[in-house]
Order: sequence, then C-alpha cells, then structure tokens
Amino acid sequence: MPSFDDREKAFENKYAHDQELEFKAQVRRNRLLGAWAAELMGLEGEDAENYKKEVVKADFEEKGDEDVFRKIRKDFDKHGVDQSDHQIRRRMDELLAEAREQVKKEG
Repeated sequence: MPSFDDREKAFENKYAHDQELEFKAQVRRNRLLGAWAAELMGLEGEDAENYKKEVVKADFEEKGDEDVFRKIRKDFDKHGVDQSDHQIRRRMDELLAEAREQVKKEG
C-alpha cells in the first residue's frame, strides 16, 4: 500500500504535468488566434508568422488573457477588422478548447 508521501508525490507530479499541458495549450491557442487574426487582417507569409509570435509574446505581459485580448482588439481596430469584443473572446475560448484537445492527443 502506498504511503502518504508516495501519494503526495504522485499528486504533485500530476499537478505539475497538468500545469505543463495547460501552458502548452495556452501557447497553442495563442498561435491559432494569431493565425486567425492575421488572416482577417490580410497578413500573409512571414508577416503572418511574425504576427503569431507577437500574439504568443503578448500573453507574457500579465497573468490571464486580457493582454492577448487587448493586442488583438488594438490590431483589429488599427486594420479596420469588424469583430466585436464578444466575437474575439468567443474565438479565444473556441481556440483554447481546440488547443487543449490537440495537446491532449499529443500526449
């Protein structure tokens, strides 16, 4: 029978693994979001790739998703892309669910 220390260690390992998967899903979501936004703004090729990287970097400004949302909102406004705040946030949620599934399948 496993000891309390063994169970505690297993719980800590699972928690760390789950946190790593969530981080990967967040990064994946941001790349997918950047690709979506780049397409709507008419960016292609290297410009689109650079934009995806900018969206990923934006997520490191503060905890949560507001930094990413603000970047997309600002860039859409600058490029005249007609998407409401609600549409952007809904797309962020949809892409996070998609990213979680992709990361989960990769193991």
